[in-house]
Amino acid sequence: MAMDAADIESLIKQAFPDAQVSIDDLRGDGDHYAATVVTAAFKGKSRVQQHQMVYAALKGRMGNELHALALTTSVPAGA
Repeated sequence: MAMDAADIESLIKQAFPDAQVSIDDLRGDGDHYAATVVTAAFKGKSRVQQHQMVYAALKGRMGNELHALALTTSVPAGA
C-alpha cells in the first residue's frame, strides 16, 4: 500500500511544527520519495540522529506503507 506525499509531510510537521518540508515522488508510484526537512530541532544532532528523528515521526510507516525515503536534513541558517 502506497503512501501519499501529503501524509508524509503531515506526519513530519506534527513532530516538527516549525519544519520546512519538501517531498518529491521519485518514481510516481507513491512508494519512493525524497524528502528535505529543515528544522531547528536538528540543532546539535548528528546526521544519523536527524534521520532517526524523521523516521520516528513517520510512526512505523517506513518499510511498510513507505518503501523508500531519501532524506536530506538540516538546521535553518542562523539557528
